[in-house]
Amino acid sequence: MSEFHFIRQLNLSQPVRRDEVVLGIGDDAAMLDVPEGHHLVVSTDTFNDGVHFPEGTAACDMGYKSMAASLSDVAAMGAEPLAVNLSLSMPDSSEAWLAGFAQGFFELAGQYRVQLMGGDMTRGPLGISVTIFATVPAGRAMQRSEAQAGDLIYVSGTLGDAGAALLALQGELELAEPQRSALMCRLNRPSPRVETGTLIRDYASACIDISDGLTSDLGHILEQSGVAAMLYVDQIPLSEPLKSCFDAVGGWTIPLSCGDDYELCFTVPGTRQGELENLLAGRQPAVRCIGMTEAGEHLKLMMPDGTIKVAEPAGYDHFS
Repeated sequence: MSEFHFIRQLNLSQPVRRDEVVLGIGDDAAMLDVPEGHHLVVSTDTFNDGVHFPEGTAACDMGYKSMAASLSDVAAMGAEPLAVNLSLSMPDSSEAWLAGFAQGFFELAGQYRVQLMGGDMTRGPLGISVTIFATVPAGRAMQRSEAQAGDLIYVSGTLGDAGAALLALQGELELAEPQRSALMCRLNRPSPRVETGTLIRDYASACIDISDGLTSDLGHILEQSGVAAMLYVDQIPLSEPLKSCFDAVGGWTIPLSCGDDYELCFTVPGTRQGELENLLAGRQPAVRCIGMTEAGEHLKLMMPDGTIKVAEPAGYDHFS
C-alpha cells in the first residue's frame, strides 16, 4: 500500500471536521484560524516503540495513548484542543497496523473533537510524532513558573497505576484479575484531564501534567517558580487496584516516581482553596491536596511515619 493511500485512509477514518481548520489534508501545509481573543497553544510529542510502548503493545493502544499524551500537554495549560498533525515512521506498509492505530487515535480524537489536519509518513523504525494545536483565552494559560510560597499543591485522579502495570509487563510483579486489567488500562489508555484543566485555569497559579513521575514533574514547577515544597506522602491518592499490590510494588516509590499517569499536578493560592474545592466537588476525577509550597529550595517529603527527607531526583529521563 502506497504512502498516499495511507494518508487517504487516515483522512477518511477521522470523524471530526472543525470550522477552525481552514485548510486540512491535501496541500503542502494546513491552515488554522485562531478565534479572536485567544492564544494558540502548540505542543509536540514523539513516541518510539520499545521506549514509550512496551513490547507487544497493540496498534490501537499506541494510537490512543499518543493522542492522550498530547491532549494531556494542552490540558496542563488549561487549553481547549482543536487539531493535530501526525507523523508516522513505519518499517513496512501494514494496512492492518494502520487500521488499528487509526481506531485508537480517532476514538480519543473524536471524544475531544480534534481534527487531523496534516502530517508526514516515512519508512523507518516505528515512531509516532504528534503536534497538537489548542486555544486558550488570552492571559489565562497556566504555566509552570507562577507558583508562590504558601500555595497548596493538588493532584488529580490517582498515581502509580501505570508504573505498577509496567512492572507486571516486565515480569517483576504478579497481578490477578481484575486488578491486572484495570492497571493495564491506565498504562495503555490514560485519560487526559482536559476538562479539569479548563476548570482550574482561573484558580491555579501553576500546573504540569504528570508524565515522568510526581517528584520529577512537581520539581519542574518548583525550579521554574523559585520555591520549595513539603509533600505529605500519605495524602497521595491511590487506586484500589494499586492498594491491593502496594507492598509488592515497593510502597510509595511507584506513585512518587513513576510516570505515564497523565494526571495534573497544580498549585493554588490558599485564599482560593474554598472556591476551587466547591467548583470541583462531586466531579471526576477527584482532586486532592497533597502538600504546600514554601520559601527556600528542595522538595521535601513527609513520610507516613512522620520523618522528613529531601526527595532525590527521580522520574523518567530519556538520556539518563
